[in-house]
Amino acid sequence: MTLDDEQHYKDIFEDTLQTLKKYKKILFLTTSNRWNSEENSEKPKSTMLAYEIAKRLDSSNISIIEVPLLKIYPCEGNVSTRSGNSCGVADAKKKDPLKNPSGHHRCWASINNKDDELWKISKELFESDCVVFFGSIRWGQMNSEYQKLIERLTWIENRHTTLEEENIVKDIDAGIIIVSQNWNGAHVLDTQKKVLKYFGFNVVKNLSWNWQYTDIDTDESKQSYMDAINQFAKIFLENDK
Repeated sequence: MTLDDEQHYKDIFEDTLQTLKKYKKILFLTTSNRWNSEENSEKPKSTMLAYEIAKRLDSSNISIIEVPLLKIYPCEGNVSTRSGNSCGVADAKKKDPLKNPSGHHRCWASINNKDDELWKISKELFESDCVVFFGSIRWGQMNSEYQKLIERLTWIENRHTTLEEENIVKDIDAGIIIVSQNWNGAHVLDTQKKVLKYFGFNVVKNLSWNWQYTDIDTDESKQSYMDAINQFAKIFLENDK
């Protein structure tokens, strides 16, 4: 990575900070996971980014949810069944007003699994005017926790497409920030921006970008991975400069 590349990402990061200052209530959803214990704890780089941004801004209006720490069941696939598409129908509404104050949360997996915690995300989402997803690239696609979350939120898109109801996220701006090592980051970013647009979010350019350490997709050396975290910290993490 050249000095010009470093400055390019520093400029992108600064544009993100400036853009976020205009919102009243922001939700950050981090989706990359890593094993940790009290003795050896390390957050993924994309999660570090979320906390770094919150630290540099007025964090009182930013909520950060680390999605892998929640108990979220897989999507049941109710979009495509023999009886048709029942995803997001009125009968799937979560009845608890404390967990679904907006009344928007409609998901069969939330009803069929009493300990499902997707409501912790949807409750914050519908109280926010901006949401930013953070995640990583694994084997050329978004990490599995991100994909599980997006599939579980399909009822948001389904309500204004198949069910022909209102777009319940039309007033929420959205972005996606991705961290990748060596393969397919730009393509995944483009795909996920389209996904968020399909959902009905207003996708914001300055909140949607990918940092990839190298374009050499065959570079799997130990040194490359060590250099990547050092380069990442140099660009984005204030305390590491």
